[in-house]
Amino acid sequence: MCRKTKMGLLATPQAANEHLSAYKLETSSKETRTSLLVKNFFEKHRTSRIALLLFVLLGTSMVIGDGVLTPAMSVLSAVSGLKIKIPRLHENCIVFVSCIVLVGLFALQHYGTHRVSFLFAPILIAWLGCISGIGIYNIFKWNPGVVRALSPYYVYNFFKKAGKDGWSSLGGVVLCITGAEAMFADLGHFSKLSIRVAFTAVVYPCLVVAYMGEAAYLSKHREDLHSSFYKALPESVFWPVLVIATLATVVGSQAIISATFSIISQCRALGCFPRVKIIHTSSHVHGQIYIPEVNWLLMLLCLAVTIGFRDIDMIGNAYGLAVIIVMFVTTCLMFLIITTVWKRSIFLVLLFVITFGSLELLYFSACLVKVPHGGWFPLIFSLIILLVMSAWHYGTAKKQAFELQNKVCLDYLLSISPSLGLVRVPGVGLVYSNIMTGVPPMFAHFVTNFPAFHRILIFVCLRTLTVPKVPVDERFLIGRIGPPEYRLFRCIVRYGYKDGGRDSYEFENQLLMKVAEYLQQEVGDSLVNGEMSVVGQPSNLVVDAVMGSERTERSKKRVRFKEAVGADVRQEVRELADEREAGVSYMMGHTCVVAHESSSFIKKFVIDVVYGFLRRNSRRPAVALGIPHASLIEVGMVYHV
Repeated sequence: MCRKTKMGLLATPQAANEHLSAYKLETSSKETRTSLLVKNFFEKHRTSRIALLLFVLLGTSMVIGDGVLTPAMSVLSAVSGLKIKIPRLHENCIVFVSCIVLVGLFALQHYGTHRVSFLFAPILIAWLGCISGIGIYNIFKWNPGVVRALSPYYVYNFFKKAGKDGWSSLGGVVLCITGAEAMFADLGHFSKLSIRVAFTAVVYPCLVVAYMGEAAYLSKHREDLHSSFYKALPESVFWPVLVIATLATVVGSQAIISATFSIISQCRALGCFPRVKIIHTSSHVHGQIYIPEVNWLLMLLCLAVTIGFRDIDMIGNAYGLAVIIVMFVTTCLMFLIITTVWKRSIFLVLLFVITFGSLELLYFSACLVKVPHGGWFPLIFSLIILLVMSAWHYGTAKKQAFELQNKVCLDYLLSISPSLGLVRVPGVGLVYSNIMTGVPPMFAHFVTNFPAFHRILIFVCLRTLTVPKVPVDERFLIGRIGPPEYRLFRCIVRYGYKDGGRDSYEFENQLLMKVAEYLQQEVGDSLVNGEMSVVGQPSNLVVDAVMGSERTERSKKRVRFKEAVGADVRQEVRELADEREAGVSYMMGHTCVVAHESSSFIKKFVIDVVYGFLRRNSRRPAVALGIPHASLIEVGMVYHV
């Protein structure tokens, strides 16, 4: 929605980004009356855009809450089967074994899933085969007539007879469909057809048969209600099924943990989550990541939930409420997508909303009754995460707004340079900032106090766009600042929120190659001074130079341009090569953001207390970007926002 409309607060300036291939999605260009009404409402009212962002962050917080509840509930429910065979086993022993499994699960996360992922499909197929086979066995042994439950008549008859109790039972019925919301982390690796076939031909029939078998068993053994799954197992297959069930819970827990890593990584890229360390565990499969801080925090919370609740029913109440809120938020957002992006008719929109929304609200109303019995946990947890994410986004937006308002005109800075005694020192300077025009206040502060900067200066602005990925050949937007003799450039580097890691040496190589290519392109295309240009694939000369440098000495990782510069290349490119050899320095702001004295108490609390605490305890920008400490120049400033 941020990419296609002005409905969100995450929108990026699109004038320079419209040519990107990621923005050229095939959508209906004809506006409908509904789409215009919805767009105009959000564009006119800023409070509606703020409410929409908070609504999205609420759903995101609930997904992160799933990352705490799913492993705890899955592992505890699987291990609890031991009590069927060992009735004297104390509850503390079951909790202890569950905690050991959970610690092992989270301790293995840093190895990544690519080494054991080939086992996931066989485990799930074995699990689905087991529960469907046992379901068929129980149907024929205890009550073949249970197949009549497939008729919708019995749904109506159940609610007619049960009344309020039937509505209340929906809070437990919702657990039959939970788990599917965790699959979004891996859906991008498969086609729509394969997903539809897998669910309709394998997953759904197996689950229906399994629950039907349990119902057939319970019709003859109502006293076994709380442990019907394991009690319904034939004696000969109990231990194999217990092992497969435990392995299946590990696979299911792994899916939601990976989903939590994925969504936090994307929130971080979009400025809605504090900076954390992201490790890519696989060089072949994109999206397999590991976040140490989040991993250990999830483990501690899972252990706290397991030890604190000790009851599968209470954890299930919390889990069901979190999942149904995620589903309802998704339905509401899909309503906006269908109307404003797909621009479909109002009848299709109403059909979608009424069908899914009414069912989810029915489940949600039943789950609300369970709030005193464990359902309070996801609400409190999500509110804490929501506070963290919204405070970080608000503080980051205020910081960027201050830099934009206090940027300095380069002409003014150069006009006062004689009085400052400005000196140009050898080397290349990369000045990182969040603004795309003008000079950042941090650099002006540095020059006025220390009147010297490098002979070649490049202002670098890293932008995360509202698209998943940006192709490498469309990533760099380069332009010149001032006359050629100033040797000043600006580079806007555009990433998607799903783009991978940003190695500083590789980035340095790419950036300087693109600048060299820009200078060559400037000669051929006669670009106007100040005009920015997208630099695509580098020439063979520069590529050969890079590859030669990387082959000779990997530890240096420095591109030697001298071999790539021919006699006909401009003097400016040769100077770039010489200054590169003299050294590259990185300049970043080390800012302290505080609320203005005239600000309200709430703003002071959010900026000075919450945002200040998060900034002090999150990873510094230089560390997050992997910038070498020996080449880093940090400029201290105080921002009064």
